[in-house]
Amino acid sequence: MSQDPLNRPVDPAVAGRFRTTHWSLILQAAGTEDAASHEALERLCAGYWPAVYGFILRRGHPPETAQDLTQSFFARLLEKEWLRNADATKGRFRTFLLTAVTRFLANAQAHEQTAKRGGGLPPVTLDTTTAEPSWVVPLQRHRTPEEEFDRRWAETLLERVLARLQQEFDGGGRSGRFEELKSFLTGDRGERSYADVATRLGVSESAVKAGIYRLRQRYGELVREEIAETVGSPEETENEIRYLVAVLAG
Repeated sequence: MSQDPLNRPVDPAVAGRFRTTHWSLILQAAGTEDAASHEALERLCAGYWPAVYGFILRRGHPPETAQDLTQSFFARLLEKEWLRNADATKGRFRTFLLTAVTRFLANAQAHEQTAKRGGGLPPVTLDTTTAEPSWVVPLQRHRTPEEEFDRRWAETLLERVLARLQQEFDGGGRSGRFEELKSFLTGDRGERSYADVATRLGVSESAVKAGIYRLRQRYGELVREEIAETVGSPEETENEIRYLVAVLAG
């Protein structure tokens, strides 16, 4: 077996940084003071920032108001009052969240939620210090609010997967290898060949091919793992993967 770093197993210490927490388990802890459950829920919700924000934008709110509403929505969700009646066996977290934000917007005007960002509640961590945060992207006018929500959900999920892949593949002194191999995963390698990458990395061409194969395998595993966090059963995981592919193809 090749001892090249490209073919080394994933470091368990690196992979272990991402604790899989099924949303049904989080909902079971709703209303408790369990810090780990709150942290897991906040991490899960933070991954839906772009989807909720895009949905609110497509409902006709200007960007600043949409940011306020998004922050306020998640702050209220994290109070856990809404989660106590949620049933993870009845659907996906994505569906639950879309229903919740739709109801929230229906009541937002009456409660003047945009007066103060977050409504004075503990906020989900959000970087608004940059001129254009990563979740602020141009709207596609042909999409409905629901389609915008799903598209941003899908893109954000894949961004998380790529970030995890980079951390795993660049660990142990292998910085830069992920960027060289990623283009073979995403299909934007242009004219680059296996031999070109092998020369830049200082490894054999066969090692590059093995690394790409392993990258693709791990990519599929992580997509499945991310989706499994937000559905109620293995069957729903498969359905959600198919839906993810359809959304990205649309």
